Amino acid sequence: MSSTINVKTLRNEMGRIIERVRKGEDFTVLYRSRPAFRIVPLSGVFTHGVAEDDSLYRAEAVGRSDDGLTAEQHDRSLYGQPGA
Repeated sequence: MSSTINVKTLRNEMGRIIERVRKGEDFTVLYRSRPAFRIVPLSGVFTHGVAEDDSLYRAEAVGRSDDGLTAEQHDRSLYGQPGA
C-alpha cells in the first residue's frame, strides 16, 4: 500500500511512519507540493552479502589499494558481513 505525505507530516509523525514502513507500507514524500523521494521497506530492496549480478563484484582487479586494507576488508566494507 502506498501513501503520499508532505515533509511536515513526516517530521511530526516520524515514529508512526517508521512503524508503518516496517509493516510493509511505502510513502511518497512531497516537498513544496512536488514528489521529492520515496520511503520503502528494506525487505526486497536491500540484501546483505554479495549479489552475483553486481558488476563491481565481478570486475577484475585494476590496481593495488594504498590505504593498507586487504581485499577482504574492502569487500566487507562494500557488501557487509557474510551471512548477515
